[in-house]
Amino acid sequence: MYTPAPLKKGSHIRVIAPSRSASILSEEGVAQAKKRLETLGFTVSFGQHVFECDIHSSSSIEHRLSDLHDAFIDKKVDGILTAIGGFNSNELLPYIDYDLIRQHPKVLCGYSDITALATAITAKCDMVTYSGPHFSSFQMEQGQEEQTAMFQACLMNGGEPFEVIPSTKWSDDAWYLDQANREFHPTKWGIYQEGTAEGILYGGNLCTLNLLQGTPFMPRIKDAILFVEDDELVFPEMFARDLTSLLHHTESIKGLIIGRFQKKSKMTEEHLKFILDKHPMLQHIPVIYDVDIGHTQPVFTLPIGGSTELSCYGGQIQWRVHA
Repeated sequence: MYTPAPLKKGSHIRVIAPSRSASILSEEGVAQAKKRLETLGFTVSFGQHVFECDIHSSSSIEHRLSDLHDAFIDKKVDGILTAIGGFNSNELLPYIDYDLIRQHPKVLCGYSDITALATAITAKCDMVTYSGPHFSSFQMEQGQEEQTAMFQACLMNGGEPFEVIPSTKWSDDAWYLDQANREFHPTKWGIYQEGTAEGILYGGNLCTLNLLQGTPFMPRIKDAILFVEDDELVFPEMFARDLTSLLHHTESIKGLIIGRFQKKSKMTEEHLKFILDKHPMLQHIPVIYDVDIGHTQPVFTLPIGGSTELSCYGGQIQWRVHA
């Protein structure tokens, strides 16, 4: 698996919108995110079509592809951030020039619906991509420090391994509507099953990842450690069905990491353990939950296709990732 060159101060970030249009972001929010990335030492530019918007708050396949390909082929660009998530990045997958991407490997980072795009590129190009903040995520004020620190650990640490540790606090507020009035809670990752595992890290948004099953864009998941998360649209029975579908697809997994659920999902610890209890394969491998990945804040950054070690014993979790 090829790992793109890490980012550093002075790197040029290109923002593209392979899913929803950046036009749904406020002008103030775009300015805030751009300024914060510039404060980290980056130069920021935007794809030609990122602010185009159709009746599905997106743009044409042709224009989204054009921005994607341009970002990879442009020698001035070092890394690519997606503007925001959405519902339709999988529309691009049959038309992507994977040879072009393979010849110009670069950091690609985003989450949620971007899971389809990132995972397909990992599968087709044998290249690490990243599940992590969108461009729009950098407009968040409170809770940004830990989100940025994990982004830097994964993407700006010279490719060195790093420890993933729980955030000190988390929130499920609609921060993009009200930055000032937010409620935070102490973070505590949960352990469902203790154990130790090493493997390749695959995952992202669960329902989006499952869209790739039966297509050439789904990686072979064998001896892997999975990480999964979902948003407020999911409820316990739906998560149970989607998780089962993914487990059916895998040849073998060595560990499972489950992101924190949004409050509207009504997922309780009782529901989650009831779901996990159904699967014999999860009774002998490390399984943790309520982790800082997904649609609560802060959003941590992880390499899709990177290697990782997970150890859970005596109520303690150690998680090391090779970016």
